[in-house]
Amino acid sequence: MGRAVGTVALHEKYDVALLDLDGVVYLGPKAVPGAPEALQRAKEAGMRLAYVTNNASRTPAAVAEVLRGMGAPAVPEDVVTSPQAAARLLADKLPPGAKVLVIGGVALRLAIRERGLTPVSSAAEHPQAVVEGYLPGLDYQAFAEGGLAVRAGALFVGTNADSTLPTQRGIQPGNGSLLRVIAHATGTEPVIAGKPELPLHHESIIRTGARQPLVVGDRLDTDIEAANRAGADSLLVLTGVSRPAELATASPQQRPTYIALALDSLLEPYPDITPAGPVSAEGDPGGGHGFACNGWTARWAGAGPQATITLDSPVPASTASGGSPVDGLRALCAVAWSRPGTSRDAVAAALAQLTAAGLPA
Repeated sequence: MGRAVGTVALHEKYDVALLDLDGVVYLGPKAVPGAPEALQRAKEAGMRLAYVTNNASRTPAAVAEVLRGMGAPAVPEDVVTSPQAAARLLADKLPPGAKVLVIGGVALRLAIRERGLTPVSSAAEHPQAVVEGYLPGLDYQAFAEGGLAVRAGALFVGTNADSTLPTQRGIQPGNGSLLRVIAHATGTEPVIAGKPELPLHHESIIRTGARQPLVVGDRLDTDIEAANRAGADSLLVLTGVSRPAELATASPQQRPTYIALALDSLLEPYPDITPAGPVSAEGDPGGGHGFACNGWTARWAGAGPQATITLDSPVPASTASGGSPVDGLRALCAVAWSRPGTSRDAVAAALAQLTAAGLPA
């Protein structure tokens, strides 16, 4: 973002799409509308797909079965999970056969076994590590055993630290919130395997052999930050957690390369985001430099803490040739990111204009 990225379709530029699942491909038991069809077309066009998820509650085979049931192309080998990354992390630190107290489900236990480690359930077995992954229905006793083991000196690992989880009912507590139980009780912070930490990204590259990957996600604080830490390009889709206001005011480490409404953007030419020279604006006699995208132009108006971003829409704004509201968001973000510390007040009016034009709030 903030630069001209060309009009080539993303599936032509990147060899593997490293796709998040929750909020990108599905929400709870239902597919994001249009996502399976978009993924099938991307695969047919030659783009390889890997499903990279922080969610530790399902095995790769179970995830692939769910995806196929929704109409998305998937086999177990296409799925890379935070339990797999956590298991590799532990295997690199522990001797073969070491006992690991598992707080989580079958997916996490299988991943531990596949790396030659021994899953256990009790602190009385003197595990050398504790690993926790999200599973609905975890009870107090599991956390108590983990806390006892960590206090006794066991290495503490979390599959992921997502504070929330998107569901059909709304945003609910995620594994990061659950990890705080043991961390708070013991004063020991867990080592994290999932996004935005690098072990899961490294696991994805090892398993896919990707040379030019594109990270696709719905969260700035996990998917996009992980991509930036790894030096990979990224696409944020607006079907899950992160919203336009959060995006426009994102810190540098959480800014995506590309912004789109949904996964069908993988098949579409991505428009240039180009500098727009200074022009006179009401209340800003000197004008302000800005950025333009497909007919939308955003620029700063005013100076200092009171400066705001103005947005000029195509005429008519609703025509395809004039650019959709997401093009306005792309221009807006490029301008917002051109100055440090852009506030929500500075982008509020422009975002309201985009919402009125049909952009999801």
